[in-house]
Amino acid sequence: MTTYNKLFSVLLPTLFIFSSSFAQEKKITKENVQYAEKIFGLEFTDAERDSMQDALNEQLNNFLEIHKVQLSNSTLPSIIFNPIPIGFQFPKTQKPIKYGDYSNTKLPQNYDDLAFYTIGQLTHLIKTRKITSTELTKFFIERLKKYDPILHCVVVITEERALAEAKRADEEIAKGKYRGLLHGIPYGVKDLLTTKGYKTTWGATPYKDQLIDEDATVVKKLEEAGAVLTAKLSMGALAWGDVWFGGRTRNPWDTSQGSSGSSAGSASSVSAGLLPFAIGTETHGSIVSPSTVCGTTGLRPTYGRVSRNGAMALSWSMDKIGVITRYADDLAIVFNVIKGIDEKDPTLYDVPFNYQPKIDFKKMRVGYLKSDFARKYPFHDNDSIALKKLHELGAELIPIELPEIAGRSLSFILNAEAAAAFDELTRSNKDDLLERQVKNAWPNRFRAARFISAVDYINANRIRTMLIQEFQKVFEKVDFYVSPSWAGNNLLLTNLTGNPCVVVPNGFSERGTPTSFTFMGKLFDEGTIISAAKAFQDATEHNKKHPKLD
Repeated sequence: MTTYNKLFSVLLPTLFIFSSSFAQEKKITKENVQYAEKIFGLEFTDAERDSMQDALNEQLNNFLEIHKVQLSNSTLPSIIFNPIPIGFQFPKTQKPIKYGDYSNTKLPQNYDDLAFYTIGQLTHLIKTRKITSTELTKFFIERLKKYDPILHCVVVITEERALAEAKRADEEIAKGKYRGLLHGIPYGVKDLLTTKGYKTTWGATPYKDQLIDEDATVVKKLEEAGAVLTAKLSMGALAWGDVWFGGRTRNPWDTSQGSSGSSAGSASSVSAGLLPFAIGTETHGSIVSPSTVCGTTGLRPTYGRVSRNGAMALSWSMDKIGVITRYADDLAIVFNVIKGIDEKDPTLYDVPFNYQPKIDFKKMRVGYLKSDFARKYPFHDNDSIALKKLHELGAELIPIELPEIAGRSLSFILNAEAAAAFDELTRSNKDDLLERQVKNAWPNRFRAARFISAVDYINANRIRTMLIQEFQKVFEKVDFYVSPSWAGNNLLLTNLTGNPCVVVPNGFSERGTPTSFTFMGKLFDEGTIISAAKAFQDATEHNKKHPKLD
């Protein structure tokens, strides 16, 4: 089975649907071709249509044969996306990593205040044995049980596993075997990561009983670091939005509203203080969007930084696994554990992660998207105040613009790959079981994507290569830049190029719900943007405010 045949099976339409006679005879006629031309923006002569018939029927037979092959969602395409621009210089030196100083941390007078402690603070309490991992884990389990009926953010509390891991952490720490800053810290994962002993539902009814009895690489790395898996968290069905088979995940700041998604439960639970941190994923906004709505601090790493082994595939060239916390320093702590190469994921790069908790803005070239910030959009005032704060911190803001290459037209790359990942679901009509059936949701996107041609998919990715090169030119002018989280094309374009970002709260709307803006970094330079985000948070109070659910 050749690469080209694989691409055809994924991306070329089954043209026979245009006539019932064709459906019966399994033969493409030149009349079928004429009808299909409109879908692809093509026009052939009658003679050309006649000449194509044999080739088209041969292709159709290939498609039908390939449809007989059972493909697991975990099977990678042989064509692997490369986000590296020509001339890119990889960071080579690993410098010592420093985090914030939490040595003055004490137990709070009100035990419930532990819910909003940083990872660093909780780490100090556990390491100095002022609290045990078991006590902390039980505390967060009770919060999950208490508030999940309001937020619908939990698929399953992994209580048995959590208590066993917490007990082991306490025993190891008591013996002086300290694994690091995450030792004994409870956390949750978006329910598209496989976990031994627990179902992995992908938030969707067709998969709600799915058991893939192994730990994803990220889960393994966190376990090795001593972290305590406490819950599997809700996600919009097949990584779309905040609606899943258990309902709609809610925004802790306004429970009449959804949390956004698709890392819905990850953002909602962390915002509400149900967990210190959670693992999320992003393909096109699934960390940035719920972090904005719920007021969390999110890291979407560079494509090729974190292993996706054991994660549901939506778009092989755009999926990225990241972290959701309340504090920027915590992002660095978790990211330093989950990053790195894995023999089960061939897309990864072994690149140093350099992070320092302090940054001198006066020594940094800080860009801002002038046209995007000049737009009229919700939360514009909060973004303007945030820019002024960066200037007060010493940043000389440099106006920049994003490359104007295709823009939103390239978004069908995601749709094509997602349709391939769930092709059998579509052809079996089990897509009717998905929770959202509106025109713009996955079922219809999957169906429509069957009519994306292989030629257009490949050419879109060639344009994507041009886009990557143009972004390289942007980052020759600045060390990082800031952008509105939603306004403009930045979110789509940077998910296509694979650049990392950190999204941070920067105020509140008139309704009292959080707003955010985004720090965008060079490839593999998560350290700089996390440091910049921390400096902004240290100088403001937005991330230190928490929702009240009682």
